[in-house]
Amino acid sequence: MTQLYDEDTAIGATPIIVEEKASFEIFKAGDFVKVTGVTKGKGFQGVVKRHGFHGGPKSHGQKDRLRAPGSIGSTAMQRVVPGKKMAGRMGGNKRSIKNIKVVAIDVEKQIIFLRGAVPGNAQTRVFVTKNI
Repeated sequence: MTQLYDEDTAIGATPIIVEEKASFEIFKAGDFVKVTGVTKGKGFQGVVKRHGFHGGPKSHGQKDRLRAPGSIGSTAMQRVVPGKKMAGRMGGNKRSIKNIKVVAIDVEKQIIFLRGAVPGNAQTRVFVTKNI
C-alpha cells in the first residue's frame, strides 16, 4: 500500500505491476475494475477469529471457556451437521472485489494504482478486469 497525493489529500493506493503491455489501453484513470486473487492464508484458527464468535463469559465460574465455541448441536442428531461453524483453516481462498477505482497509471514502469486494498499477499498474482 502506498499513498498518492491529489492537491492536499492523500489517497491510499495499491500498486499493481502489469505483465502485458496491451492492458494499458483498456484501463484509464477513474475506471472501476474487478480484482481477483487468493487471500492471505492464516492457518488453523479458532472460532473467535474465523467466524467472529463472542466466546464465553469472563466470570461466573468460567475458567477455560473464554474463546470456546459453546454448544455444537442438539442431542437428537448425535452427529455434527455438515457446514457447522467450527475451528479450522482460514484464508487461502479465491476472492473477487468489485468496484475498485483506478487512481493512476504509470505506463513507463508498467504500474496501475488501485484505490484501497486488493486480496492476497504482497508480490502475488492478481487478475484485474473491467467492471461489467
